[in-house]
Amino acid sequence: ILQNLKSTASSKLVITSAAFQDHIMRSLLHFSFSDPLWRRSRSKHPRPGEEVEERDLQRRDEREEREYVLGPALPPLTLAQKLGLVASPGEILTEDQWTRVKSRSVQQEESAQPCAICREEFHLQPQVLLSCSHVFHRACLQAFERFSGRKRCPLCRREPYETRVIHDAARLFKHQCATRIQAYWRGYVARKWYRTIKKTICPKDKRLRRQFFEARLQELNDSFVRYCHTDTEAFLSDIDRSLSSSRRVFQQLEKKSVSKPRENDWDRIKSQVIQRDVWDCPICLTRRPAVLLSCSHLFHQICLEAFEAFCADSRPVCPLCRSVYHKKLI
Repeated sequence: ILQNLKSTASSKLVITSAAFQDHIMRSLLHFSFSDPLWRRSRSKHPRPGEEVEERDLQRRDEREEREYVLGPALPPLTLAQKLGLVASPGEILTEDQWTRVKSRSVQQEESAQPCAICREEFHLQPQVLLSCSHVFHRACLQAFERFSGRKRCPLCRREPYETRVIHDAARLFKHQCATRIQAYWRGYVARKWYRTIKKTICPKDKRLRRQFFEARLQELNDSFVRYCHTDTEAFLSDIDRSLSSSRRVFQQLEKKSVSKPRENDWDRIKSQVIQRDVWDCPICLTRRPAVLLSCSHLFHQICLEAFEAFCADSRPVCPLCRSVYHKKLI
């Protein structure tokens, strides 16, 4: 009996040691192949066409916007785990469990907040949901796993976790963009409608009504000038010709209207000079002028002759009142 017990105990010890050895070997093998650092070293030299295939898959995933679980399936149980010597890993989350995790994440508004690793908004970048209901950028989580060398949540430190690709932040960002575009469009339509109403309907305020009619009159003038195809140079030359002809007509009228004063007229003009009591020549500003004009202004004879020589008109006018004159020595 003792021999049988010893043989049974030795066989159990052998089985236990073999189970532990198998578990350790599988754990080391699984860790080496699932190590992010090892995967990064392997990805330095990709096979031809591998990058193109990965890029096509990424584009297809972004286009479809479907949710799926990342990572390989759980390895089969080892002998030690089957015998209860080592705790077996947790089971993969079911679809119902993922639904509860996602609802908890939605309640916490994880997708509406920036990524906890890079502190930037998600926008249209790929995001992942962890089994602990925390949300990160997919690239940020991969970089964190490469840096830490293990799968541990950066917020709650849960280890290990499962990841699932979601698109809640992308949908929220598209909704915000659509809302902003609609707001801009409604504002543009409202401003256009207001400008049309402002141009067509006369306001009740007196000042605004005046501005309204001034703007309408200015528009009519602009449209008239725009539709009158006139040559500017010809128009200005016509104005110059009309002005010169008007000057000639007025000069002829002045020549006809101005007659030579008689003696009693000169006496009246002298009385006006005495009443004014101004005895300085307006040209040289000195006293004792010797020439009296019919407009009752006094000048030196030399000054008046110099002024007449300087004037280009055939008949000069008074330097003060600009009227045609007759002169008399006093």
